[in-house]
Amino acid sequence: ELAICGEMVQIYRDLRETELQQAVHTFFDTMVRPNIFPEISELCHQLRERGATLWAVSSTNSWLIEDAMQHFGIPAERVLAARVRVVNGLITEELLDVPTDEGKAVSLARHGVAHPDAVFGNSIHDAAMLATAAHPFAVNPTVALVELATAEGWPIFQPGPIHV
Repeated sequence: ELAICGEMVQIYRDLRETELQQAVHTFFDTMVRPNIFPEISELCHQLRERGATLWAVSSTNSWLIEDAMQHFGIPAERVLAARVRVVNGLITEELLDVPTDEGKAVSLARHGVAHPDAVFGNSIHDAAMLATAAHPFAVNPTVALVELATAEGWPIFQPGPIHV
C-alpha cells in the first residue's frame, strides 16, 4: 500500500502543478462528487457548526483530496495526503508524506492530533488511525474493516443509496 500510493503521486513528476490541479478539479466534479454520501456531507456540516476541527487523512494524492475537502469545509492545511515536493510550479518525485496504515495515525500525531475524538474510516488501511480515536466509526467499510470493527466493537455505518 505504501509503495503503490507513493508511486501514484510520483507519477505526476515534471507536470505543472496548476495543470494537475485543474485536471483534478474536473475529475472530482465528474467522477467523485456524484458518489458522495449525503449523510457524510451533512455530518461534516453539523460537526463544523458545533465547533469541531475536521481533518482529512488519505493515501490518495493531495491535489484531489484538497479539492474534494473544500466541499466538506476542510481547508487544505488540514489535509494530510500523499504529497511530493513542488519546485517552481513543477511536480517532483520527492515524497513528502504518504499517510497509509500506521502512517495515518503518525501524520495526525505529527500535527498535534494523537488522540482524535472521532475517526471515520472505510478500509483496513484506516485501522491504526481508527484505533487512536475515542469514537471510531467504520463507514461503508471494506470486508476486512467490517471484520476488525466487529471484533473491536466499533460502530459500522452503511450509508443509504446515492440519488443522482
